Amino acid sequence: METDLAQYNKLVSKMFKWPEKKSDWAKYRLSEEQVKFFQKEGYLSNIKLLEEDQVEQLREELHTVMDPKSPNHDLLYEFHSNESEDPNRVIFHSLGHWRMTPGFHDVLWNPAYVMAAYQLLGNKSVRFWHDQLFCKPAKHGGVVAWHQDYSYWTRSVPMQHLTTWVGLDDASVENGCLQYVPKSHKWGLLDKPSLTGEMKGLIQFLTDEQAKELEKPVPVEMKKGYGAFHHPLLVHGSFENNSERPRRAFVINVFADGTISNTDDVLLVGVPPINKGNKMEGKFFPMLFEGI
Repeated sequence: METDLAQYNKLVSKMFKWPEKKSDWAKYRLSEEQVKFFQKEGYLSNIKLLEEDQVEQLREELHTVMDPKSPNHDLLYEFHSNESEDPNRVIFHSLGHWRMTPGFHDVLWNPAYVMAAYQLLGNKSVRFWHDQLFCKPAKHGGVVAWHQDYSYWTRSVPMQHLTTWVGLDDASVENGCLQYVPKSHKWGLLDKPSLTGEMKGLIQFLTDEQAKELEKPVPVEMKKGYGAFHHPLLVHGSFENNSERPRRAFVINVFADGTISNTDDVLLVGVPPINKGNKMEGKFFPMLFEGI
């Protein structure tokens, strides 16, 4: 019988080494300037999180996740071989792969990642929410429409979440890199559009001034293995991939410890519900880092 890796609240492979001493964490800390930039603009990009060999391991494991015949595939919360609403485009999207393979499990406990997340959450303990994969094939990759992450996450409160996007390929404007609307995290909570539908579906919920800002986003071009962090209200999205190269990426979503369920319904498919008002914790929402 295959193992559900959700039962392990720690590293299960040798992909990363957990620091043994407090002083060992210093090399992973973001600078004060980086934290201030995040607070002002709503994002922080080009943070190196993976080495070349680690990227290659995850690329290999990606084949397992994308194959619906792989063992333990039923552990995924969602699986969409193509979630694009455009019949001429493709975007692969899944949630829950941390439970399937050791690499995608262990990236949650990557020391460089958890330290940055801890700092950007205001030095609060980091607890796992869920993961995602967004993969755009060459030549006909689909869009991820402009949106705010928290507009899909109001089933958890208070809003003290953080999203991290990490490329498994070099990401550029040509192959559909992530794009941010700076300072849009100060617009407040907006209604949510269809995630893989019309790129500008969000515009119906914006003021004229906000709509103008949507026309001048910042492309987040990064080398593979680098990551970008953003606020749960920051408006972001990505355009088509018409290039000759794929654009594969994984996303880690976390929240500060103490976040509670805002619903009696299931929070993730296949995960036992947490009654409204109760703390989100346990093996499906493990503690990743409590600070030093």
